[in-house]
Amino acid sequence: MPRPRPRALLALSTALVCALTAAPAAAYADSGHGRGHHHDRDHGFGSVRFATFNASLNRSAQGELVEDLSGPGDEQAQAAAEVIQRARPDVLLVNEFDYDERGRAAELFQRNYLSLPQDGAEPIRYRYRYTAPSNTGVATGLDLNNDGKAVTEPGTPGYGDDAYGFGMFPGQYGMVVYSRYPIDREAARTFQTFRWADMPGNMLPTDPATGEPFYSEEERKVLRLSSKSHWDVPVRIGRGRPVHLLASHPTPPGFDGPEERNVARNHDENRFFADYVSPRRSRYIYDDAGRRGGLHPGAKFVIAGDLNADPEDGDGHPRATRQLLQARRVQGHLTPASEGAPQAAATQGGANAEHIGDPAYDTADFGDVPGPGNLRVDYVLPSRGLPVRETGVFWPAEGRPGAAAAAQASDHRLVWLDVRRFR
Repeated sequence: MPRPRPRALLALSTALVCALTAAPAAAYADSGHGRGHHHDRDHGFGSVRFATFNASLNRSAQGELVEDLSGPGDEQAQAAAEVIQRARPDVLLVNEFDYDERGRAAELFQRNYLSLPQDGAEPIRYRYRYTAPSNTGVATGLDLNNDGKAVTEPGTPGYGDDAYGFGMFPGQYGMVVYSRYPIDREAARTFQTFRWADMPGNMLPTDPATGEPFYSEEERKVLRLSSKSHWDVPVRIGRGRPVHLLASHPTPPGFDGPEERNVARNHDENRFFADYVSPRRSRYIYDDAGRRGGLHPGAKFVIAGDLNADPEDGDGHPRATRQLLQARRVQGHLTPASEGAPQAAATQGGANAEHIGDPAYDTADFGDVPGPGNLRVDYVLPSRGLPVRETGVFWPAEGRPGAAAAAQASDHRLVWLDVRRFR
């Protein structure tokens, strides 16, 4: 669940995986049935469905998610699994899924929830999984929120604010990729340790009271850009080149002060993948293995995740996601919609009545009084050249199949994109 909001702002959907060092990523293969013929039956002949879902499968203490998923009776996990079963993505990024080094939680969610029918929905089996550490809940030993003390004891007040990414323990709010198609683990890239200061023209914050940098020189030398991590996960679809799933979960633009450090960080975290897919702007980038540069100019990709920024409304920087939507190599004009989102906005009122954006495009059901109201913060953005068939948000109208599960599982809704298979 999100932290209480001290002021109107975007979704909390913070954080990601963990580890004090950039531990190696892990890709897992299930022993269950893989792709089979589900693709054609579920999405029409020759389609592949990509999706992102902030499933709120986070817990308040380390190990609790593994414990909750060890049996099939957790109601919130049942609801999240039902949403996935009804949407039936082939390649799925799950945000806010607590990380554990062995990948036990991801395995248990497949075995005890996705592989079992939920409220009449058909089970879904993913043969491949991928997860990796991130900065969430990893102590820095520094006073990053400038409250006069550096908190290093997990779970204590102030610990999350002084970590590389907000989290009360390493791994809280992690993420995982499930796929029916093979994941090229050896070619995957992670950017957990990339330093914010190494991004040219960055928005590192300034203290408005003094005009001086908000972070000390010592802090700027070590502060990482990703509040969680950025991943490039190649998925092999057909016999040709892979589709790169570019996964992230930027910090929400709030929980800060007049310096707006999280607004700035959210902007630059979103900018990272806009630069990564732009050959002339990606030369500064390096990954956790030391390899430099961005994505190959001819590569196909899908940018996915809870990006914690709406292009029209909310408290984020106005260009946070527009820089992705307007990127030359991105099909940003394709806007997924649903029937349930405008119904919810009209019923709930509050901040929704003041929004500029079309409520049909909302992907998250946030607090309405005082705000920020429902927003579009979850994205599945295809590269130019990918043959898109259809896109949408799994937000059924009230009373429709899956509507209750979607509301119970998370304050976010699953967003999906169908791409025609290619060789």
